[in-house]
Amino acid sequence: MKRFIVVVYALTMIISVYAQPNRTRVNNNRNQQQQQQPQQVDRASIMYPTAVATPDEVTWRRDIYRELDLKLDENAPLYYPEMPKDGEQSLFFILFRLLNVGKIPAYKYMPDGTEHFDRSHRIHFRDLLEKYDIFHEVDSARRAINVRDADVPGNEVLSYFVKESSYYDQNTATFHTRIVALCPVIHRVADEFSYESMSVDDDGDEGIPVTKYPMFWVRFEDIEPYISKQMIMVSNINNASKMSIADYLATNKYKGKIYMTNNMQNRTIMDYCQTDSAVNLEQKRLEQEVADFERHLWNPPLDSAAIARRDSIQAAQDRQSSRRSRRNRSNRNDNQQADDNNQNQNQQAEGQQGEAVQSRTDARRQVDDPAPAQEQRRARVSVRRQRH
Repeated sequence: MKRFIVVVYALTMIISVYAQPNRTRVNNNRNQQQQQQPQQVDRASIMYPTAVATPDEVTWRRDIYRELDLKLDENAPLYYPEMPKDGEQSLFFILFRLLNVGKIPAYKYMPDGTEHFDRSHRIHFRDLLEKYDIFHEVDSARRAINVRDADVPGNEVLSYFVKESSYYDQNTATFHTRIVALCPVIHRVADEFSYESMSVDDDGDEGIPVTKYPMFWVRFEDIEPYISKQMIMVSNINNASKMSIADYLATNKYKGKIYMTNNMQNRTIMDYCQTDSAVNLEQKRLEQEVADFERHLWNPPLDSAAIARRDSIQAAQDRQSSRRSRRNRSNRNDNQQADDNNQNQNQQAEGQQGEAVQSRTDARRQVDDPAPAQEQRRARVSVRRQRH
């Protein structure tokens, strides 16, 4: 009897185990396969293992958007050569070819200038070609899109929008400034239907209306393994001075003006600065804001007592300097007054001496001829009365 009960209990347990729903069993098997399957890693990531992303949890961070003008000498290494040659190619050619083979994702440029790195905002390479009228051929057999080098609009990409993040990493106690994302901008001649145009001076030609078209956003951490292998020349004087594009961007060798910061109102500088001088002042203020934080990070400001002591010493020095300046001013006034008095005394002495000489001369004349002398003396007296 006992043996029968044990057999029945064992059969019941076996039936309960195999009675799971098919979906649950399939999901469990799939999870086990995913755990056992090794993750696919791109070869470029293996060759460049030091690429790290900007940490999300930091104690301080400032996000800044810059515009890099590729016509400046500081940014020229990102533009040249216009066409690939001798194994060298520009940054846009690298991005274009990576997008063509699907190695990196591209994200839409939103109307407010921001970026969203999620699947819903990804842009397809073919849509990109059709949007900017880039000639291409579709190979249906290979399911590929072919674009010749001559059709790549690398010479029209004359600027980049760069999102830059300056942050303090409390885990390593270090301050960094890293690029978060890049956006190539095409400059094309505006037509009568363009609503956003400006006049630029290109090779001495003024008044050429052009329109800027921001193309797409790419994350810097996605492209860093690929641009780390492309060397560029960074000096017009020393042609042997070369470095990779990744190092060039990571060390902030570029030069760009700030046009927006990450703020709650999502406003650009042009939204609250109406004049060019106001824009320049605001750009300098934002640059100084980040520089001041980094400087105070390693050289913290003094405490209140030290500041009060420093202010009291400065005030005493100012008072002493004020007394010295007043004393010098008083001495200068006294010297000036003394010089004026001496000059007046000299003039009076010269006048008295002249009158004495004239009196002696008149006396001699009176002795020789009294009548004319008296007439001359009366004339001089009348003239003096008229003067007074």
